[in-house]
Amino acid sequence: MLNTTLLHELISASAERAPTSPALTAGTTTLSYADLDTQVGGFSSGLAGLGLERGERIGIFLEKRIETVVASFGSARAGCAFVPINPILKGEQVMHILRDCNARVLVTSAERLPLLADTLSHCHDLRHVVLITTPATTPRLTGVNIVHWDDLLCAPGQPGHRIIDTDLLSILYTSGSTGRPKGVVLSHRNMVAGAKSVASYLGNNPDDTLLAALPLSFDAGFSQLTTAFHSGAKVVLLNYLLPQDVLKTVVRERVTGLTAVPPLYIQLAQLKWPAEVTDHLRYFANTGGRMPLETLRLLRSQLPETKPFLMYGLTEAFRATYLPPEQADIRPDSIGKAIPNAEVMVLREDGSECSPNEPGELVQRGALVAMGYWNDPDKTAERFKPLPNTAPGRQSGFVLPEIAVFSGDTVRRDEEGYLYFIGRRDEMMKTSGYRVSPTEVEEILYSTQLVGECIAFGVPHPSLGHSICVIASGKDGAPLDKAALLSECKRRMPAYMIPAAIEAHEGPLPRNPNGKIDRKALSTEYEMAHRVQQ
Repeated sequence: MLNTTLLHELISASAERAPTSPALTAGTTTLSYADLDTQVGGFSSGLAGLGLERGERIGIFLEKRIETVVASFGSARAGCAFVPINPILKGEQVMHILRDCNARVLVTSAERLPLLADTLSHCHDLRHVVLITTPATTPRLTGVNIVHWDDLLCAPGQPGHRIIDTDLLSILYTSGSTGRPKGVVLSHRNMVAGAKSVASYLGNNPDDTLLAALPLSFDAGFSQLTTAFHSGAKVVLLNYLLPQDVLKTVVRERVTGLTAVPPLYIQLAQLKWPAEVTDHLRYFANTGGRMPLETLRLLRSQLPETKPFLMYGLTEAFRATYLPPEQADIRPDSIGKAIPNAEVMVLREDGSECSPNEPGELVQRGALVAMGYWNDPDKTAERFKPLPNTAPGRQSGFVLPEIAVFSGDTVRRDEEGYLYFIGRRDEMMKTSGYRVSPTEVEEILYSTQLVGECIAFGVPHPSLGHSICVIASGKDGAPLDKAALLSECKRRMPAYMIPAAIEAHEGPLPRNPNGKIDRKALSTEYEMAHRVQQ
């Protein structure tokens, strides 16, 4: 039996155990584990035929489909690193990711390629574009070789590079508290250990059918693949438009495990679930923010036999905690305890452990801790730091440091060891399950040439988590054209980033003592004014 230490071995091992078992469904197409493993091997050989070096990055800009999965696991098998790009991003944001990770290959479709026509010329490391569909006319890209998917998969078999479990596997881009998204570097060990840990507490098995409704560019979205393939289960890929699409798929495919973010669960809780769903839906799991208690209550009233798993995690360490289902009635506001094969601590600023119910920073150690941020030593040093010798698990005789991830989130631990989320230390906004940087929003606003100064911030919202609000002044002293600015936002931003409110401000925005625009004062003033109006 194949030992699974590398990502692609999750598929190979299941193919060896049960080659004819269904592995992946997209629309009306289902691949067995044997067929999926064959396609992954073909993509790997195709990459090897392109002469790629070990660890080179493969950008994947596709919706959820079979080719997305094959390209991800095939890149891993070739010894390259896959970079999944959220399919709702715009051209400039895709360009930033491709440039930042020095992508050598881009896998996309003929339909999506025109969206990138003006940006790929700025990606100086890009050498190959793999098209999974055939264009009417083959585009010409300076310095870039166009490769067709079927030709790549039919390339002569070639072995990939030698790799070990601590080698670079993937870069997942996530927004930081300032600036553009930064790439979280993950190893084979990170992802495989995460798959085994999550599958163990969810009880995933070969009879499971998991629904992949989240983007595969999210760690929690990609986790639906890894936990299923480790367990020999089936994954159903879904690109949904409406919550009803999710519910219909759960019923049609007899899904046993559903993982989603709170905004989707809020919508799903308002729907009428057929009684027979409880015959097969074994669990639903929440990630990407705290699920409102009323939403949890509504779901459980319709799904009395379905177990709820409330989870917390960060891309920098995959997953940190989960609340066992039997605790959902006792402490529904808790984020639970550490997942298997991870240790979660609550530390003071001096590195010592907090007392029960004393607020502190959540710090995670273990095999799931990522390898830092790609090409960003300063931000890596801020978040990934050596554990102090006073931290749990450390011994005075250890000579080499152990790197842990310091989350920047404030939590507390009760007397029984259960953790409770208090708040974020930075100014990140989380909306519709997405983490959004205020600075990233502001950079786009400035690029419209319609604003003089601007500030973006999040306001608590009962279903979204945060709604994004903007205060801006007009260009060169002119009145702000809010309608034109909103129109430009819709053209340049993915839907989750578009401001829910834009407020005009006359003259320069207020500064703090350091001369910076006072984001905190403006956001507080805005919230107070609108609270009074309500």
